[in-house]
Amino acid sequence: MRPADALRLLAERRLEAWLRGRPRPRHVGLVMDGNRRWARGMGFADAGIGHRYGAAHAGRVLGWCRDLGIAQVTLFVASTDNIVSRESAEIDHLMRMVEEVTARELADPASPWRVHLAGRLDMLPASCARALKEAEELTRDRPPGADVTVAIGYGGRDEIVDAVRSLLSDAARAGESLHDVAARVTDRDIAARLYTAGTPDPDLVIRTSGERRLSGFLLWQSTHAELQFCDTYWPGFRRIDLLRALRAYALRRSRVS
Repeated sequence: MRPADALRLLAERRLEAWLRGRPRPRHVGLVMDGNRRWARGMGFADAGIGHRYGAAHAGRVLGWCRDLGIAQVTLFVASTDNIVSRESAEIDHLMRMVEEVTARELADPASPWRVHLAGRLDMLPASCARALKEAEELTRDRPPGADVTVAIGYGGRDEIVDAVRSLLSDAARAGESLHDVAARVTDRDIAARLYTAGTPDPDLVIRTSGERRLSGFLLWQSTHAELQFCDTYWPGFRRIDLLRALRAYALRRSRVS
């Protein structure tokens, strides 16, 4: 083992010991950013290969989360803005990685994760949407306590707009007027129609790559979440980076309580 690896392993063990008995998030949201920049930094001629490494790395990070007692994870794979604004070749490659790596690994019988989907799947290539829906169906009966939501074709504003549309459509079918709806609507009515309805709100949101913004990720749900920004690109995100984020979360929660 290289000295640097030995030192990192020692640091991980110390962090895990420090975390015992301290506040820990039940639900972590992950904005998996920086795949292409990581690939360029590693010297790959095709920066798009970063998406393959990023997709494979998601499985490793889910394993770390599972080991650390995090029962709910939401992965931000691609936003509606990504799909609309980026070059079609890049998006096609990303969707293939989601189909061939992410969906396949989650559907594997050896995986403990129960899959949920969030976003406008009609924006995705048919084969990618089908693979994700199959993973969701195949894992539906797995035991609770290891739930992963794949946010793809996802936008926080779109989600809220779709929830309000659903609320108004339901009210119209029930014969209610707009005045009636405005008089009785609550935040719970909207929350019940979000893509993530039935899923607890995130306690901690981590974004990699050094960007300091949410980019529309879980806008409604992250109102009370702690935010952690990591300078490491997603494929280079390490277990110690996750542990440091959990330490920051524990320190902030301890101050609040």
